[in-house]
Amino acid sequence: MLARSKWMMAGIAALTAAVIWAVAAPAAQASAAEADTPPAVSATSPAAAEVEALQYMREEEKLARDVYLALYEEWQLPIFQTIAGSESQHMEAMLTLIEKYGLTDPAAGKAEGEFTNPELQALYAQLVAQGSKSAVDALKVGATIEDLDIADLMAALENTTSDDIRFAMENLLRGSENHLRAFMRNLERTGDTYEPQYLDAETFAEILEGQTGRMGARGRGARWDDNGRGRGMRWQ
Repeated sequence: MLARSKWMMAGIAALTAAVIWAVAAPAAQASAAEADTPPAVSATSPAAAEVEALQYMREEEKLARDVYLALYEEWQLPIFQTIAGSESQHMEAMLTLIEKYGLTDPAAGKAEGEFTNPELQALYAQLVAQGSKSAVDALKVGATIEDLDIADLMAALENTTSDDIRFAMENLLRGSENHLRAFMRNLERTGDTYEPQYLDAETFAEILEGQTGRMGARGRGARWDDNGRGRGMRWQ
């Protein structure tokens, strides 16, 4: 009887271990496949174009966050609250590099809706006014912001040679592409759509299809839901 009891307990333990492995192993494999390894710290200071890009993208990500927070308050659509949280992570990614290189943070001390860059200040007012007309207009504003963000990130990456800055911006780019897909899916459900204003039509279509495009390992939109929530990404 004792031997049988020991045999049963050993069997249960083995089964439990097998279940744990079956659940954990695929998750670990997926995590390992998706995780990006940060590059070593750059030995030299960033070039002038890289400094300008870091500071500009810090405020442009703030623009996205602040507009989404305003539109969430107006329409209570979950997508705006969710993606606003992701934009906060984008802001922090830029701030980390700004602080590492001892640069001036243009967003320091700025309240929601306040910007150092006058063009972004004017754009904030314009986008909030447009998005306050209707829920559909708000979704179009979301698509507009991501369209602009992707175009600016692609342009910045063309002049970026520092590995750490490129790593951060490519992660932001992947997140922005997924945000764009989420806004477009929500727009399609309303029977409306959005035409790109900043990206060319071919690149825009490739992003919506989840293709890798020009920046390498991209196109993970299948891992995002319709409210822009990502799963397992470093930055969303």
